[in-house]
Amino acid sequence: MSPAGRLRQRLLNGEFIVAPGAYDCLSARAVELAGFSAIYMTGMGTSASRLGLPDYGLATMSEMVANASAMATTVKIPIIADADTGYGNELNMARTVREYERHGAAGIHIEDQVFPKKCGHLDKKQVIPQKDFVSKIRAAVIARDSPDFIIIARTDCNSSLGFEEAIARANAALDVGADLALVEAPESMAQLEDIPQRVHGPCVLNVLLGGRSPLLSLQEVNSLGYRVVLLSDVLLCAAITAYDAALATVRASRDPLHFPNTLAPKDIFQRLGAEQWDKLRTEQEEEAVI
Repeated sequence: MSPAGRLRQRLLNGEFIVAPGAYDCLSARAVELAGFSAIYMTGMGTSASRLGLPDYGLATMSEMVANASAMATTVKIPIIADADTGYGNELNMARTVREYERHGAAGIHIEDQVFPKKCGHLDKKQVIPQKDFVSKIRAAVIARDSPDFIIIARTDCNSSLGFEEAIARANAALDVGADLALVEAPESMAQLEDIPQRVHGPCVLNVLLGGRSPLLSLQEVNSLGYRVVLLSDVLLCAAITAYDAALATVRASRDPLHFPNTLAPKDIFQRLGAEQWDKLRTEQEEEAVI
């Protein structure tokens, strides 16, 4: 079964999907090794790690797809990828779906912001009209090659047009075939509770550690009725903090030879599947001897 098929089957089975956000092959592999059943390819992390730029819609579709493709070749578990606004109108939306699907993503989320967009937890976001958003979601559903490929409709209108419009957009997107709905950046506990009750389909919650929404435990998120939770910045925040701490230690001590928490090269390579490559090398050497 394809990664998309496995993800859809888990959703059909009622499994609560926790997808930590990864932004490159190393972080994706870490998620898989930790035992999670899915990965979220974060757009914020992709823009930061591949381009050194803020999440302001500066990454192109081809750059985002390239990152998803690299991660998909590294891990076996399904990848849910950020596809921003679909990078244009319905025609661009159709191509976006086909590219992500062709390069191994199990699903994507598509938002209703204008392009270029902003991170969903920033202020002063602008959104397109509801009818245009629904039209793009419909185009995405039609464009996918496999019915297993997951389409998540994300609305960012809560802060600008209000909660009622956000619920209406989520439901309208589900009506035209979206598989799940994501109301971005709920701003209170009441909104977090209301979303799964008022949206007439499965819901996704996008969690940012320093974001606009109240932070809940995974058990609480599950108990509210959300089917998928994306932990967008958990690894990005951990990595930046670790980078700063490690470099501060080296700079202060002038002694990287006694740096704490080191890994031998072989241990790093082991995380990346070195055993399989070593086996191939051994087989080739044995054939050469024969």
